[in-house]
Amino acid sequence: MSTLCDEHAGSRIAHHRKRAGLTQRGLAQRIPYSYSLLTQVESGHKPASPDLVATVARALSVDVTALTGQPYVTELQQDRLAELVRPIREALDLYDVGADLATDPRPTEQLISAAEQLCRQVRATLLNDAAHDLPGVIAEITAAAHRTPSTELWAALSSTYRTAHDVSMKLGYFDLATVALDRMDWAASRASDPHLAAVRQYMRALANFREGAYAIGLRLIESGHALLTQAPPSRVRDVVNGQLHLGAAIISARSRDKQAVDAHLAEAQAYAVRVGEATRVHWLSFGPTNVAVHAVSAHIEMRQYGEALRRAATVVLPGDWAVSRAAHFHVDQARAQMEAGRAEAALASVTAARRLAPQQTRYHPGARETIRGLVHLSRRTPDTLDHLAAWVGL
Repeated sequence: MSTLCDEHAGSRIAHHRKRAGLTQRGLAQRIPYSYSLLTQVESGHKPASPDLVATVARALSVDVTALTGQPYVTELQQDRLAELVRPIREALDLYDVGADLATDPRPTEQLISAAEQLCRQVRATLLNDAAHDLPGVIAEITAAAHRTPSTELWAALSSTYRTAHDVSMKLGYFDLATVALDRMDWAASRASDPHLAAVRQYMRALANFREGAYAIGLRLIESGHALLTQAPPSRVRDVVNGQLHLGAAIISARSRDKQAVDAHLAEAQAYAVRVGEATRVHWLSFGPTNVAVHAVSAHIEMRQYGEALRRAATVVLPGDWAVSRAAHFHVDQARAQMEAGRAEAALASVTAARRLAPQQTRYHPGARETIRGLVHLSRRTPDTLDHLAAWVGL
């Protein structure tokens, strides 16, 4: 069997636990997980699930990234992605200084198209392309919006900030993602678009979900719904309302509130039946497929792996579905398969995620932990699994 490096989520949990002056039993008493599981995670014999990581992070008052090890700088440098982060950070910092006289922006229609293209690149998981193009597009739209303000330009600028958030999250720069969300709100308020404001609340809710702040996440979801009451009835409003319910379902699942999960999934399904597949409305990929995929994720979060796999078997991903969402589904499915003892199926799912979205999968902490777990489950590590482990830096 391959030997994994000593640096992993479990070892980081042990490090921060000791810094907090806690024994393993002391930490186990503060979280809804057993002492036995905690010892296995810290020793690297079991993977650290996202819910355990988030719970421990809150118990130890550290950021989730302190336990996941994000950003994964070595791999980012190998892929020449690390060098693209600073220009994004600088572009986000120049939001309020007015138009750069050295910038000669393209016509409004072309700038809107450029913002849309960035969204396409992220959903196709072309992270190098999106990260490379993003700062220049932000600079152009910022200059145009300050010189000739319009709802369309401010909305396009808000969209680029949303892309900055998505890229930062996928690469593990959570601090930068938070800044991008603040900028998104700044631009969305100038666009006077309640849909954009509600989408931003949805994304803030997911950020809090990743950090284990479930009550705050649900409050942000409610705030998003309230913002949408300012918009007239439309398909766009229905799509955003539906996506907010999906976010609430996943947060409620992590909180083990099955009644709330069922209620939110039912509300989302009602919206999905009404709007159909709406993959390009604010690039949310909302529709019946996304509801089905979120139902799988919700059961995984509730640790109901058998039911999650039963539902996953009925999911048919459309050929034109966002690659980023499809790959994420395969990573989720792999986690459930591993937990259910179906190692070969889990390996196939992780491999499918890598084939669809190599960069996203490489930097996905859930994929890394699943690969680590599969190595420990295997008496003799298959070559494919060996290669995967080396590829993500384990």
